[in-house]
Amino acid sequence: QVQLVESGGDLVQPGGSLRLSCAASGFTFSRYAMSWYRQAPGKEREWVATVSGHSIASTDYNGSVKGRFTISRDNNKNAVYLQMNSLQPEDTAVYYCNARALGLRDWGQGTQVTVSS
Repeated sequence: QVQLVESGGDLVQPGGSLRLSCAASGFTFSRYAMSWYRQAPGKEREWVATVSGHSIASTDYNGSVKGRFTISRDNNKNAVYLQMNSLQPEDTAVYYCNARALGLRDWGQGTQVTVSS
């Protein structure tokens, strides 16, 4: 069974930074592109970023986070990360990781990021 466990969320002040982690299991992690999504209160789930499964990773970002967030992965640890810098209140959301090619059938609990003064 696919398992996705997100961690690293916290309460931070505007301008602060966080590093989110996602531990994956139940599939051959290195073969899949991995993505981060987020869902803010009252809004639909939104795609944030993707890193390919290639040994030399290709990345793609939602325009709202481009230049501030960096997605990366460690295939030896079956982990994907999201480095979040220059955080703003609009980044407040529950953040999830997943792989589109798996069908987005299984989701973890997500990790809460709150940006507030």
